[in-house]
Amino acid sequence: MTGNPNNVLNKDSMKLKIIIGTIAFTATLYNNPTVTAFKTRLPMTVNMRDLNANEKYFDMPDNLPANASNPGTIQSGDLMLYGSNTLVVFYRSFSTSYNYTPIGRIDDMAGLTSALGSGNVTVTFALQ
Repeated sequence: MTGNPNNVLNKDSMKLKIIIGTIAFTATLYNNPTVTAFKTRLPMTVNMRDLNANEKYFDMPDNLPANASNPGTIQSGDLMLYGSNTLVVFYRSFSTSYNYTPIGRIDDMAGLTSALGSGNVTVTFALQ
C-alpha cells in the first residue's frame, strides 16, 4: 500500500485511538483525502458488525472521498474504507480481490482479535 504517495503512513500526523471495550489501541493514519475527511467526523462511537470472521465493519451515514485499489493482501490491523462509506477494521490477514482505500494501521495488534470478539462490538475512534 505504499507505492502511491496518497497511501503512505503519515508518521508526523496525529494518531488515532481505537477503544474496544476497556482496551485501547493506537493506529498510525495514512496521508490522504479520505483520512482528512474521516478525522472531521471524530470522535465517534459505532456498533461494528462482524463479517467472515476476519473483519468488523460500520456503514457511515455519509460518504468519504475514496481512492480504492486492490492491496492484494489484507493485514491484521488494517483500517480501510470499502466503497465510499464502509469503515472496516481487519483482525485476520488474508488475500483479497476487493478494492479498499487505506485509512490507517493499528500499531500493535496484541489482543486485537480477542477484544473484537466474534459478534458485534462497540468501537470508539478518536484523535489522540
